[in-house]
Amino acid sequence: MIQLNLFLHVKRLLLSTFVLLFSFLAIMSAVRLFIFINYSSQNIENYPDLLSALWLGLRLDASILAYVMALPTLYLLFLWLIKASWIVEKSYTVLQYYLFIVLMFISILLISDVAYFSFFSEHTTLMIFGFFDDDTQALFEIAKKNYNLFIIILSSLLYSGTLFLFIRYLFRKRPLNSLESSTLRQSVFFLLLIVAIGLIGRGSIGLFPLAKDIADVSDDPFINKLPKNGVYAIVDAYDQYKKSKDGSYDLIKMSGYKGRIEKAFSLHSKSTSSLSLTAHVRDTINRDNLLANLVKTTPKNSFLEKNPPNVVVVMVESFGLPILQYQSEEFDILRRLKKHFDEDTLFTRFISSSNGTIVSLEPLLLNITARPQSTPLAQSKYLNTSFKQAGAQVYRNAGYETSFVYGGDLSWRNVGSFMNRQGFEHAYGKAAISKALHVKSKEAYHDWGIYDKYSYDFVYKKLKNAKKPQFIFLLTTNNHPPYILSKEYTSKKLQFSKNLKKHITGDIGLARKRFQDYQYALDMAGRFMDKIKGSSLAQNSVVAITADNNTVEGIMSYDSYYDETKKIPFYLYIPPAFQPKSTSSLSLTTYVSDINTSVAGSHKDIFPTLYNLTLSQRKYLSIGTDLRDTKALHCGFNDAGIIMAQDGGFKATKPKSKLQKECDSYYKATLAVTEYLIKTQTQVPKLSN
Repeated sequence: MIQLNLFLHVKRLLLSTFVLLFSFLAIMSAVRLFIFINYSSQNIENYPDLLSALWLGLRLDASILAYVMALPTLYLLFLWLIKASWIVEKSYTVLQYYLFIVLMFISILLISDVAYFSFFSEHTTLMIFGFFDDDTQALFEIAKKNYNLFIIILSSLLYSGTLFLFIRYLFRKRPLNSLESSTLRQSVFFLLLIVAIGLIGRGSIGLFPLAKDIADVSDDPFINKLPKNGVYAIVDAYDQYKKSKDGSYDLIKMSGYKGRIEKAFSLHSKSTSSLSLTAHVRDTINRDNLLANLVKTTPKNSFLEKNPPNVVVVMVESFGLPILQYQSEEFDILRRLKKHFDEDTLFTRFISSSNGTIVSLEPLLLNITARPQSTPLAQSKYLNTSFKQAGAQVYRNAGYETSFVYGGDLSWRNVGSFMNRQGFEHAYGKAAISKALHVKSKEAYHDWGIYDKYSYDFVYKKLKNAKKPQFIFLLTTNNHPPYILSKEYTSKKLQFSKNLKKHITGDIGLARKRFQDYQYALDMAGRFMDKIKGSSLAQNSVVAITADNNTVEGIMSYDSYYDETKKIPFYLYIPPAFQPKSTSSLSLTTYVSDINTSVAGSHKDIFPTLYNLTLSQRKYLSIGTDLRDTKALHCGFNDAGIIMAQDGGFKATKPKSKLQKECDSYYKATLAVTEYLIKTQTQVPKLSN
């Protein structure tokens, strides 16, 4: 290469890079369209909003590619300045490999994001880092059984090969026909190029870069998800994960109560206060010991003192509520559980704390609400912390034998060791269950643990053989990918109605497989309740059934997104002798004897409700409220910022009614109070009586 043609070669390299990245921009847009076509209801009424979302997404994609373009630009500018012709000639090969590696990395992030979206109906969040703590073999089995790995690998090879050949074609050496321009024009060219890259990379000429806070473009929640891409999603997720791990996570600041935590306690206490809990509604709070404001006492009940009931809480894997609206003879997904849902108490305006198992499990058992953008406590510096307000600890203090039962391995997410510190005397995993029931592991196990039937049989056996009141928490493992049914179980045929098919956004075949496992999980819960009610345990056992999340939302579209997307059930069986006969029997006029199942709530409210049904004059500390309390404000909280009020669900900071505004304020205060409680465990008041 002669010196005269140096700039022309530099310009050609930059032009080839631009053409490549512009072509890749089309691929990124195609991924966004794929998400829209496959996971939206496609009943979009506001096309201007959809176009705005696609345009915003295009700008975000371009900003990422501007960063990719920046390095070759600066590199070639430097070579031009030092007149390194021989290095520029070698740069044809260097840039080929640089661009191939970077674009393949971006491609992997985009495809991973699509896979994540297909399961959670959300772009990648920090929960993805928890996959490293899951059972690697089980994850591989999910991929192998739910996806055609041969086709995926073959497609990946074809894609990567095509991309590499396209890059080789663009960066092939060709004769230069243009004349060299003046040094001034060359300088202007670089200046304009750098300015253009800077503006596109920033995406905005305003105060903040485009990607700093991706604005909503619509009141349709799905449309608002479209602009974000897998690259920005993983960057945000890693930032949240890093903050959560390194101690810089500050939920009190995030919720707006930095330096004014007393205000948060005041608002929270006002929202949860009731004549049933104190001698009078508190207008002031205890500022000397803020956590004392969270301590309550169950009513005196002589019958409970003489006859403490067993208390069983079941968390059914992925038991979302919205699919039950399609329950029929032809689509009998509830099976044996239907009878019990019809007979007993069922809260239907109820949502999960979070969208993953461990991040819903911990808040429920610890009487708190889930903390957004945070890693699980069992995988943080709090692993060895014994939270004094934990539900099992309250029952243990009341003389109960307490057991944590999980149908999987207790090493999963450190759950065994963590629960042993939260008031559980015993922690049983799949090995203990199969041994106690004398079943062979090959027959009883699936990829994630033991079949639900055996988990329920283990709990039932423990209740029947008990010598003292039992508090048992059970976490099931079925209704989980790869959706493998027990060979001894025959599922009932599920016929998809036209309306159901219209609302399924994923693969129909995989949805059918998923709903069969769903049916099995619910049928086993119903079988358990049949056994309870068919035995003497029906007279002295309170049973609560709920779920960890509604992951079926990943393949479903909803007519009312915020009302349905996070809904789960909260079912209660209360033996006749333990049901409140009247308000006077509780000696508290603010309790209702007939529970209003339209009351809104979430996991934080389960234990306060159970305490007041099963314990007499026992102190407890909780963030939530007794759902039977007519004086308290009842709202459900999900850490994705979805709030359930009695008049409907809504996005945090965007309430549409007076009641929703109260729930929104209550949510922010509750986040701050929860964080304060976690960080100041040494200040928790004594709860044992």
